[in-house]
Amino acid sequence: CITIKINLCFPSIPSSLKTLSIDGHFDFEQVEHAAKDFGNRYSYLPLAVLYPKSVSDIATTVNHVWQIGGGSELKVAARGHGHSLQGQAQAHRGVVINMESLKGLKMQVHTGNFPYVDVSGGELWINILRESLKHGLAPKSWTDYLHLTVGGTLSNAGISGQAFWHGPQISNVYQLEVVTGKGEVVNCSEKQNSDLFYSVLGGLGQFGIITRARISLEPAPEMVKWIRMVYTDFATFTRDQEKLISGQSTFDYVEGFVIINRTGLLNNWRSSFNPQDPLQASQFKSDGRTLFCLELAKYFNHEDMVLVNQEIKTSLSQLNHIPSTLFISEVPYMEFLDRVHISEIKLRSRGLWEVPHPWLNLFIPKSKIHSFAQEVFGNILTDTSSGPILIYPVNKSKWDNRTSVVIPEEDVFYLVAFLSSAVPSSTGNDGLEQILIRNKRILDFCEIAGLGVKQYLPHFSTQGEWKSHFGPHWEAFIRRKSTYDPSAILAPGQRIFQKPIAYS
Repeated sequence: CITIKINLCFPSIPSSLKTLSIDGHFDFEQVEHAAKDFGNRYSYLPLAVLYPKSVSDIATTVNHVWQIGGGSELKVAARGHGHSLQGQAQAHRGVVINMESLKGLKMQVHTGNFPYVDVSGGELWINILRESLKHGLAPKSWTDYLHLTVGGTLSNAGISGQAFWHGPQISNVYQLEVVTGKGEVVNCSEKQNSDLFYSVLGGLGQFGIITRARISLEPAPEMVKWIRMVYTDFATFTRDQEKLISGQSTFDYVEGFVIINRTGLLNNWRSSFNPQDPLQASQFKSDGRTLFCLELAKYFNHEDMVLVNQEIKTSLSQLNHIPSTLFISEVPYMEFLDRVHISEIKLRSRGLWEVPHPWLNLFIPKSKIHSFAQEVFGNILTDTSSGPILIYPVNKSKWDNRTSVVIPEEDVFYLVAFLSSAVPSSTGNDGLEQILIRNKRILDFCEIAGLGVKQYLPHFSTQGEWKSHFGPHWEAFIRRKSTYDPSAILAPGQRIFQKPIAYS
Protein backbone atom coordinates (compact mmCIF):
# COMPACT_ATOMS: atom_id res chain seq x y z
CA CYS A 1 0.00 0.00 0.00
CA ILE A 2 2.83 2.37 0.80
CA THR A 3 4.39 1.79 -2.61
CA ILE A 4 1.10 2.55 -4.35
CA LYS A 5 0.68 5.70 -2.32
CA ILE A 6 4.15 6.95 -3.15
CA ASN A 7 3.70 6.32 -6.86
CA LEU A 8 0.36 8.10 -6.89
CA CYS A 9 1.85 11.07 -5.07
CA PHE A 10 4.52 11.85 -7.66
CA PRO A 11 2.19 13.35 -10.32
CA SER A 12 0.73 15.77 -7.78
CA ILE A 13 4.05 17.17 -6.64
CA PRO A 14 4.70 19.49 -9.62
CA SER A 15 1.20 20.93 -9.35
CA SER A 16 1.67 21.58 -5.63
CA LEU A 17 4.91 23.43 -6.36
CA LYS A 18 3.05 25.59 -8.87
CA THR A 19 0.75 26.82 -6.11
CA LEU A 20 3.58 28.23 -4.00
CA SER A 21 3.69 31.99 -3.60
CA ILE A 22 7.22 32.99 -4.60
CA ASP A 23 8.97 35.96 -6.24
CA GLY A 24 10.99 33.78 -8.58
CA HIS A 25 9.74 30.87 -10.65
CA PHE A 26 9.93 27.12 -11.23
CA ASP A 27 10.90 25.61 -14.56
CA PHE A 28 9.44 22.15 -15.16
CA GLU A 29 10.57 21.83 -18.78
CA GLN A 30 14.14 23.00 -19.26
CA VAL A 31 15.79 20.96 -16.53
CA GLU A 32 18.50 19.03 -18.39
CA HIS A 33 21.30 21.40 -17.34
CA ALA A 34 20.53 20.66 -13.68
CA ALA A 35 21.26 16.98 -14.34
CA LYS A 36 24.93 17.72 -15.04
CA ASP A 37 27.93 18.63 -12.95
CA PHE A 38 31.69 18.97 -13.28
CA GLY A 39 32.24 15.31 -12.44
CA ASN A 40 30.31 14.43 -15.61
CA ARG A 41 29.70 10.89 -14.38
CA TYR A 42 26.14 11.07 -13.04
CA SER A 43 22.99 12.54 -14.56
CA TYR A 44 19.77 12.74 -12.51
CA LEU A 45 16.84 14.65 -13.99
CA PRO A 46 14.91 16.76 -11.48
CA LEU A 47 11.19 17.42 -11.59
CA ALA A 48 11.79 21.15 -11.39
CA VAL A 49 14.41 23.86 -11.15
CA LEU A 50 13.73 26.80 -8.83
CA TYR A 51 15.08 30.20 -9.83
CA PRO A 52 14.73 32.16 -6.59
CA LYS A 53 14.72 35.92 -6.39
CA SER A 54 14.76 35.96 -2.61
CA VAL A 55 15.74 33.86 0.39
CA SER A 56 12.03 33.59 1.10
CA ASP A 57 11.59 31.66 -2.16
CA ILE A 58 14.07 29.06 -0.97
CA ALA A 59 12.57 28.85 2.50
CA THR A 60 9.04 28.47 1.12
CA THR A 61 10.13 25.66 -1.21
CA VAL A 62 12.13 23.74 1.39
CA ASN A 63 9.32 24.08 3.94
CA HIS A 64 6.84 22.81 1.38
CA VAL A 65 8.97 19.73 0.71
CA TRP A 66 9.36 19.17 4.45
CA GLN A 67 5.61 19.42 4.96
CA ILE A 68 5.03 16.81 2.24
CA GLY A 69 7.05 14.42 4.37
CA GLY A 70 9.58 11.71 3.70
CA GLY A 71 7.07 9.41 2.05
CA SER A 72 7.37 11.29 -1.22
CA GLU A 73 11.16 10.85 -1.31
CA LEU A 74 11.27 14.32 -2.85
CA LYS A 75 14.81 15.67 -2.65
CA VAL A 76 16.14 19.22 -2.72
CA ALA A 77 19.58 20.16 -3.99
CA ALA A 78 21.09 23.64 -3.97
CA ARG A 79 23.17 24.07 -7.11
CA GLY A 80 25.79 26.78 -7.23
CA HIS A 81 28.17 26.62 -10.17
CA GLY A 82 27.61 22.88 -10.59
CA HIS A 83 31.15 21.90 -9.66
CA SER A 84 30.22 18.82 -7.65
CA LEU A 85 31.92 15.59 -8.66
CA GLN A 86 29.38 12.87 -8.01
CA GLY A 87 25.94 14.34 -8.48
CA GLN A 88 25.68 16.06 -5.10
CA ALA A 89 24.08 19.14 -6.69
CA GLN A 90 21.52 17.05 -8.55
CA ALA A 91 18.14 15.79 -7.32
CA HIS A 92 16.58 12.81 -9.07
CA ARG A 93 12.84 13.56 -9.46
CA GLY A 94 13.35 16.38 -7.00
CA VAL A 95 13.91 20.13 -6.92
CA VAL A 96 17.19 21.81 -7.83
CA ILE A 97 17.60 25.36 -6.55
CA ASN A 98 19.66 27.55 -8.88
CA MET A 99 21.58 29.56 -6.29
CA GLU A 100 23.24 31.86 -8.81
CA SER A 101 19.85 33.42 -9.57
CA LEU A 102 19.42 34.55 -5.94
CA LYS A 103 19.12 38.32 -6.13
CA GLY A 104 18.14 39.08 -2.56
CA LEU A 105 21.49 40.46 -1.41
CA LYS A 106 23.82 42.99 -3.01
CA MET A 107 27.48 42.45 -2.19
CA GLN A 108 28.58 44.86 0.52
CA VAL A 109 32.20 45.46 1.52
CA HIS A 110 32.79 46.87 5.00
CA THR A 111 36.16 48.50 5.69
CA GLY A 112 37.72 49.24 9.08
CA ASN A 113 39.87 47.41 11.60
CA PHE A 114 38.08 44.12 10.95
CA PRO A 115 36.95 44.33 7.33
CA TYR A 116 34.45 41.89 5.86
CA VAL A 117 32.11 41.40 2.93
CA ASP A 118 28.47 40.29 3.04
CA VAL A 119 27.62 38.12 0.05
CA SER A 120 24.93 35.83 -1.28
CA GLY A 121 25.48 32.10 -0.95
CA GLY A 122 25.25 31.88 -4.73
CA GLU A 123 27.96 34.48 -5.38
CA LEU A 124 31.15 33.40 -7.15
CA TRP A 125 34.47 33.91 -5.36
CA ILE A 126 35.93 35.57 -8.45
CA ASN A 127 33.27 38.29 -8.18
CA ILE A 128 34.04 38.75 -4.48
CA LEU A 129 37.70 39.22 -5.36
CA ARG A 130 36.91 41.81 -8.02
CA GLU A 131 34.59 43.80 -5.74
CA SER A 132 36.78 43.68 -2.62
CA LEU A 133 39.88 44.73 -4.61
CA LYS A 134 38.10 48.01 -5.38
CA HIS A 135 38.53 48.73 -1.66
CA GLY A 136 42.09 47.43 -1.47
CA LEU A 137 40.90 44.28 0.31
CA ALA A 138 40.54 40.56 -0.39
CA PRO A 139 39.47 37.36 1.39
CA LYS A 140 42.27 35.56 3.24
CA SER A 141 41.76 31.99 2.10
CA TRP A 142 40.99 30.63 -1.35
CA THR A 143 40.48 27.57 -3.48
CA ASP A 144 42.72 27.10 -6.53
CA TYR A 145 39.69 27.70 -8.76
CA LEU A 146 37.70 30.87 -8.09
CA HIS A 147 34.64 30.25 -10.28
CA LEU A 148 32.81 28.47 -7.46
CA THR A 149 30.03 29.71 -5.20
CA VAL A 150 30.42 30.74 -1.58
CA GLY A 151 27.82 28.25 -0.39
CA GLY A 152 29.45 25.44 -2.32
CA THR A 153 32.95 25.82 -0.92
CA LEU A 154 31.81 26.60 2.63
CA SER A 155 29.75 23.40 2.60
CA ASN A 156 32.99 21.49 2.08
CA ALA A 157 35.93 23.46 3.50
CA GLY A 158 37.60 25.49 0.74
CA ILE A 159 41.34 24.93 0.69
CA SER A 160 44.39 26.04 -1.26
CA GLY A 161 47.99 27.00 -0.67
CA GLN A 162 47.00 29.68 1.87
CA ALA A 163 45.41 27.13 4.23
CA PHE A 164 48.62 26.45 6.17
CA TRP A 165 48.57 30.08 7.33
CA HIS A 166 44.92 31.22 7.33
CA GLY A 167 43.16 27.88 7.52
CA PRO A 168 40.44 26.83 5.05
CA GLN A 169 37.68 29.18 3.97
CA ILE A 170 35.38 27.83 6.69
CA SER A 171 37.85 29.24 9.25
CA ASN A 172 37.41 32.74 7.85
CA VAL A 173 33.64 33.23 8.14
CA TYR A 174 32.02 35.53 10.69
CA GLN A 175 28.34 34.83 10.10
CA LEU A 176 25.90 32.82 7.99
CA GLU A 177 22.26 32.96 6.99
CA VAL A 178 20.90 29.44 6.55
CA VAL A 179 17.64 27.91 5.36
CA THR A 180 17.34 24.72 7.42
CA GLY A 181 15.78 21.45 6.31
CA LYS A 182 12.51 22.65 7.86
CA GLY A 183 12.51 25.79 5.73
CA GLU A 184 13.39 28.10 8.61
CA VAL A 185 15.65 31.11 7.91
CA VAL A 186 18.24 31.32 10.68
CA ASN A 187 21.14 33.72 11.25
CA CYS A 188 24.06 32.05 12.94
CA SER A 189 27.60 32.77 14.07
CA GLU A 190 30.07 31.76 16.75
CA LYS A 191 27.86 33.43 19.37
CA GLN A 192 24.39 33.14 17.81
CA ASN A 193 22.92 29.72 17.03
CA SER A 194 26.50 28.44 17.12
CA ASP A 195 25.59 24.76 16.80
CA LEU A 196 23.96 25.39 13.42
CA PHE A 197 26.86 27.65 12.38
CA TYR A 198 29.46 24.95 12.93
CA SER A 199 27.18 22.22 11.60
CA VAL A 200 26.79 23.96 8.24
CA LEU A 201 30.48 24.76 7.80
CA GLY A 202 31.94 21.71 6.11
CA GLY A 203 28.56 20.00 6.51
CA LEU A 204 28.19 18.86 2.87
CA GLY A 205 24.88 20.70 2.62
CA GLN A 206 23.23 18.31 5.08
CA PHE A 207 21.96 20.85 7.60
CA GLY A 208 20.67 23.61 5.40
CA ILE A 209 21.32 25.92 2.48
CA ILE A 210 23.75 28.82 2.90
CA THR A 211 21.99 31.90 1.55
CA ARG A 212 24.30 34.58 2.93
CA ALA A 213 27.81 34.70 4.38
CA ARG A 214 29.99 37.31 6.06
CA ILE A 215 33.56 36.70 4.90
CA SER A 216 36.67 38.04 6.63
CA LEU A 217 38.91 40.33 4.53
CA GLU A 218 42.48 41.62 4.75
CA PRO A 219 44.53 44.25 2.89
CA ALA A 220 45.21 42.99 -0.64
CA PRO A 221 48.70 43.05 -2.16
CA GLU A 222 49.43 44.37 -5.63
CA MET A 223 51.81 41.72 -6.90
CA VAL A 224 52.97 38.15 -6.38
CA LYS A 225 56.38 36.52 -6.64
CA TRP A 226 55.46 33.10 -8.05
CA ILE A 227 58.17 30.51 -7.51
CA ARG A 228 58.69 26.89 -8.52
CA MET A 229 61.48 24.39 -7.94
CA VAL A 230 61.95 20.66 -8.44
CA TYR A 231 63.03 17.78 -6.19
CA THR A 232 63.91 14.20 -7.03
CA ASP A 233 63.76 12.97 -3.42
CA PHE A 234 60.35 12.81 -1.73
CA ALA A 235 61.71 12.98 1.82
CA THR A 236 63.63 16.18 1.04
CA PHE A 237 60.57 17.63 -0.72
CA THR A 238 58.24 17.05 2.24
CA ARG A 239 60.84 18.16 4.77
CA ASP A 240 61.13 21.51 3.00
CA GLN A 241 57.34 21.82 2.72
CA GLU A 242 56.91 21.17 6.45
CA LYS A 243 59.65 23.68 7.23
CA LEU A 244 57.85 26.32 5.19
CA ILE A 245 54.50 25.94 6.99
CA SER A 246 56.01 26.04 10.48
CA GLY A 247 56.45 29.26 12.42
CA GLN A 248 56.54 32.65 10.74
CA SER A 249 56.78 31.63 7.10
CA THR A 250 58.16 34.09 4.57
CA PHE A 251 55.69 32.85 2.00
CA ASP A 252 51.94 33.38 1.73
CA TYR A 253 51.20 30.28 -0.33
CA VAL A 254 52.72 26.78 -0.25
CA GLU A 255 51.65 23.97 -2.57
CA GLY A 256 53.33 21.14 -4.42
CA PHE A 257 52.60 18.72 -7.21
CA VAL A 258 53.86 15.40 -8.52
CA ILE A 259 55.24 14.83 -12.01
CA ILE A 260 54.89 11.18 -13.01
CA ASN A 261 57.35 9.58 -15.44
CA ARG A 262 58.29 12.55 -17.59
CA THR A 263 61.55 12.94 -19.53
CA GLY A 264 61.27 16.71 -19.54
CA LEU A 265 59.34 19.42 -17.73
CA LEU A 266 58.24 21.53 -20.69
CA ASN A 267 54.57 20.51 -20.54
CA ASN A 268 54.30 20.71 -16.77
CA TRP A 269 54.86 24.41 -16.24
CA ARG A 270 51.65 26.31 -16.21
CA SER A 271 51.10 29.73 -17.73
CA SER A 272 52.42 33.13 -16.64
CA PHE A 273 56.09 32.14 -16.40
CA ASN A 274 58.68 33.89 -18.53
CA PRO A 275 59.19 32.19 -21.93
CA GLN A 276 62.82 31.31 -21.15
CA ASP A 277 61.88 29.50 -17.94
CA PRO A 278 59.97 26.59 -19.52
CA LEU A 279 62.68 26.42 -22.18
CA GLN A 280 65.34 26.05 -19.53
CA ALA A 281 63.12 23.58 -17.65
CA SER A 282 62.88 21.40 -20.73
CA GLN A 283 66.65 20.92 -20.64
CA PHE A 284 66.43 19.21 -17.25
CA LYS A 285 66.03 15.47 -17.75
CA SER A 286 64.28 13.33 -15.15
CA ASP A 287 65.35 10.00 -16.71
CA GLY A 288 61.86 8.66 -16.18
CA ARG A 289 61.86 9.35 -12.45
CA THR A 290 58.93 10.72 -10.52
CA LEU A 291 59.62 14.35 -9.64
CA PHE A 292 58.16 16.65 -7.02
CA CYS A 293 57.61 20.34 -7.64
CA LEU A 294 57.36 22.89 -4.85
CA GLU A 295 55.23 25.95 -5.65
CA LEU A 296 55.48 29.10 -3.52
CA ALA A 297 54.10 32.63 -3.62
CA LYS A 298 55.05 35.79 -1.82
CA TYR A 299 52.62 38.72 -1.89
CA PHE A 300 54.01 42.27 -1.98
CA ASN A 301 53.48 45.89 -2.97
CA HIS A 302 55.82 47.72 -5.32
CA GLU A 303 57.38 49.87 -2.60
CA ASP A 304 58.45 46.73 -0.71
CA MET A 305 60.29 45.14 -3.65
CA VAL A 306 63.84 45.34 -2.24
CA LEU A 307 62.92 43.91 1.15
CA VAL A 308 60.78 41.16 -0.38
CA ASN A 309 63.56 40.08 -2.73
CA GLN A 310 65.97 39.79 0.18
CA GLU A 311 63.49 37.77 2.26
CA ILE A 312 62.88 35.39 -0.62
CA LYS A 313 66.59 34.96 -1.28
CA THR A 314 67.26 34.17 2.38
CA SER A 315 64.38 31.69 2.62
CA LEU A 316 65.23 29.89 -0.61
CA SER A 317 68.84 29.47 0.48
CA GLN A 318 67.58 27.22 3.30
CA LEU A 319 65.81 24.81 0.93
CA ASN A 320 67.27 21.74 -0.77
CA HIS A 321 65.80 21.79 -4.26
CA ILE A 322 67.73 21.22 -7.49
CA PRO A 323 69.26 24.69 -8.02
CA SER A 324 68.92 24.66 -11.81
CA THR A 325 65.17 24.17 -11.56
CA LEU A 326 64.41 27.36 -9.63
CA PHE A 327 62.07 29.65 -11.59
CA ILE A 328 60.58 32.93 -10.40
CA SER A 329 57.83 34.90 -12.10
CA GLU A 330 56.23 38.19 -11.08
CA VAL A 331 52.49 38.58 -11.76
CA PRO A 332 49.57 40.73 -10.54
CA TYR A 333 47.69 39.37 -7.54
CA MET A 334 44.47 38.85 -9.51
CA GLU A 335 46.30 36.96 -12.24
CA PHE A 336 47.89 34.60 -9.73
CA LEU A 337 44.66 33.79 -7.91
CA ASP A 338 42.69 33.26 -11.14
CA ARG A 339 45.45 31.22 -12.84
CA VAL A 340 43.40 28.01 -13.21
CA HIS A 341 40.74 29.84 -15.21
CA ILE A 342 43.30 30.35 -17.96
CA SER A 343 43.66 26.58 -18.24
CA GLU A 344 39.87 26.22 -18.27
CA ILE A 345 39.56 28.53 -21.26
CA LYS A 346 42.18 26.53 -23.16
CA LEU A 347 40.55 23.20 -22.32
CA ARG A 348 37.09 24.45 -23.30
CA SER A 349 38.42 25.58 -26.66
CA ARG A 350 39.66 22.04 -27.27
CA GLY A 351 36.50 20.36 -25.99
CA LEU A 352 38.37 18.87 -23.03
CA TRP A 353 36.63 20.61 -20.13
CA GLU A 354 33.31 18.78 -20.04
CA VAL A 355 34.78 15.29 -19.70
CA PRO A 356 34.48 12.88 -16.74
CA HIS A 357 36.49 14.03 -13.73
CA PRO A 358 36.92 11.07 -11.35
CA TRP A 359 38.83 13.13 -8.79
CA LEU A 360 40.14 11.65 -5.57
CA ASN A 361 41.02 14.04 -2.72
CA LEU A 362 42.61 12.70 0.44
CA PHE A 363 43.76 14.06 3.80
CA ILE A 364 46.77 12.02 4.96
CA PRO A 365 48.44 12.24 8.39
CA LYS A 366 52.02 13.52 8.30
CA SER A 367 53.34 10.32 9.91
CA LYS A 368 51.92 8.24 7.05
CA ILE A 369 52.76 10.38 4.04
CA HIS A 370 55.98 8.53 3.22
CA SER A 371 54.31 5.12 3.33
CA PHE A 372 51.58 6.50 1.11
CA ALA A 373 54.00 7.99 -1.40
CA GLN A 374 56.15 4.87 -1.56
CA GLU A 375 53.23 2.69 -2.60
CA VAL A 376 51.17 5.12 -4.65
CA PHE A 377 53.93 6.97 -6.52
CA GLY A 378 56.23 3.95 -6.55
CA ASN A 379 53.85 1.17 -7.58
CA ILE A 380 50.29 2.26 -8.38
CA LEU A 381 50.98 5.40 -10.43
CA THR A 382 54.03 4.59 -12.53
CA ASP A 383 52.84 5.15 -16.10
CA THR A 384 50.56 8.16 -16.09
CA SER A 385 48.71 10.49 -13.76
CA SER A 386 45.86 11.52 -16.15
CA GLY A 387 45.96 14.99 -14.63
CA PRO A 388 47.60 17.13 -11.95
CA ILE A 389 48.46 15.58 -8.59
CA LEU A 390 48.61 18.18 -5.82
CA ILE A 391 50.36 17.48 -2.53
CA TYR A 392 50.98 19.91 0.31
CA PRO A 393 50.79 20.03 4.14
CA VAL A 394 48.51 22.13 6.34
CA ASN A 395 48.39 22.87 10.06
CA LYS A 396 45.47 21.40 11.98
CA SER A 397 45.64 24.32 14.42
CA LYS A 398 44.15 26.51 11.67
CA TRP A 399 41.03 24.31 11.43
CA ASP A 400 38.17 24.71 13.91
CA ASN A 401 37.29 21.30 15.35
CA ARG A 402 33.69 22.42 15.96
CA THR A 403 32.85 22.35 12.24
CA SER A 404 31.47 19.28 10.45
CA VAL A 405 34.50 18.66 8.25
CA VAL A 406 36.42 15.46 9.04
CA ILE A 407 40.23 15.64 9.12
CA PRO A 408 43.04 13.45 10.52
CA GLU A 409 43.97 13.78 14.18
CA GLU A 410 47.63 14.75 13.71
CA ASP A 411 48.89 18.33 14.03
CA VAL A 412 50.05 18.36 10.41
CA PHE A 413 48.35 16.52 7.58
CA TYR A 414 48.65 16.54 3.80
CA LEU A 415 46.15 17.16 1.06
CA VAL A 416 46.83 14.81 -1.85
CA ALA A 417 44.50 15.51 -4.77
CA PHE A 418 44.38 13.33 -7.88
CA LEU A 419 42.69 15.69 -10.35
CA SER A 420 42.16 13.25 -13.19
CA SER A 421 40.37 13.91 -16.47
CA ALA A 422 39.15 10.90 -18.40
CA VAL A 423 39.40 10.80 -22.17
CA PRO A 424 35.94 9.96 -23.55
CA SER A 425 35.65 6.49 -25.10
CA SER A 426 39.23 5.61 -24.17
CA THR A 427 39.90 2.08 -22.90
CA GLY A 428 43.52 2.86 -22.00
CA ASN A 429 45.13 4.27 -18.87
CA ASP A 430 43.51 7.65 -19.52
CA GLY A 431 40.00 6.17 -19.73
CA LEU A 432 37.38 6.48 -16.98
CA GLU A 433 37.35 2.79 -16.06
CA GLN A 434 41.11 2.58 -15.59
CA ILE A 435 41.23 5.79 -13.54
CA LEU A 436 38.47 4.49 -11.25
CA ILE A 437 40.40 1.23 -10.85
CA ARG A 438 43.50 3.19 -9.84
CA ASN A 439 41.48 5.27 -7.39
CA LYS A 440 40.15 2.09 -5.79
CA ARG A 441 43.63 0.62 -5.55
CA ILE A 442 44.77 3.76 -3.72
CA LEU A 443 41.83 3.65 -1.31
CA ASP A 444 42.21 -0.09 -0.71
CA PHE A 445 45.89 0.37 0.10
CA CYS A 446 45.10 3.18 2.55
CA GLU A 447 42.55 1.01 4.34
CA ILE A 448 44.68 -2.15 4.47
CA ALA A 449 47.74 -0.20 5.63
CA GLY A 450 45.70 1.61 8.29
CA LEU A 451 46.95 5.05 7.28
CA GLY A 452 44.07 6.93 8.93
CA VAL A 453 43.22 8.71 5.68
CA LYS A 454 40.09 10.85 5.36
CA GLN A 455 38.45 11.83 2.09
CA TYR A 456 37.91 15.46 1.17
CA LEU A 457 34.75 16.06 -0.91
CA PRO A 458 33.61 12.58 0.23
CA HIS A 459 30.96 10.45 -1.37
CA PHE A 460 29.87 7.06 -0.03
CA SER A 461 26.98 4.76 -0.87
CA THR A 462 26.34 3.02 2.49
CA GLN A 463 25.67 4.16 6.02
CA GLY A 464 28.54 1.99 7.22
CA GLU A 465 30.97 3.89 5.02
CA TRP A 466 29.69 7.23 6.25
CA LYS A 467 29.90 6.05 9.84
CA SER A 468 33.50 4.98 9.30
CA HIS A 469 34.26 8.34 7.69
CA PHE A 470 32.91 10.35 10.63
CA GLY A 471 34.36 7.99 13.21
CA PRO A 472 33.94 9.41 16.75
CA HIS A 473 32.06 12.40 15.27
CA TRP A 474 29.25 10.20 13.96
CA GLU A 475 26.90 10.65 16.92
CA ALA A 476 27.33 14.42 16.84
CA PHE A 477 26.52 14.40 13.13
CA ILE A 478 23.32 12.38 13.68
CA ARG A 479 22.24 14.68 16.51
CA ARG A 480 22.73 17.75 14.39
CA LYS A 481 20.98 16.12 11.44
CA SER A 482 17.93 15.32 13.56
CA THR A 483 17.77 18.93 14.71
CA TYR A 484 18.07 20.78 11.42
CA ASP A 485 16.82 18.33 8.79
CA PRO A 486 14.55 15.91 10.68
CA SER A 487 12.77 14.64 7.58
CA ALA A 488 16.00 12.93 6.55
CA ILE A 489 16.50 10.89 9.73
CA LEU A 490 16.93 7.26 8.85
CA ALA A 491 15.83 3.96 10.25
CA PRO A 492 18.63 1.50 11.15
CA GLY A 493 20.35 0.19 8.05
CA GLN A 494 19.11 2.90 5.72
CA ARG A 495 21.54 4.90 3.61
CA ILE A 496 22.56 8.23 5.05
CA PHE A 497 21.87 11.36 2.96
CA GLN A 498 18.84 9.62 1.42
CA LYS A 499 16.96 12.94 1.39
CA PRO A 500 19.75 15.47 1.14
CA ILE A 501 19.92 19.18 0.87
CA ALA A 502 23.14 19.09 -1.13
CA TYR A 503 25.17 22.09 -2.21
CA SER A 504 27.84 22.58 -4.84
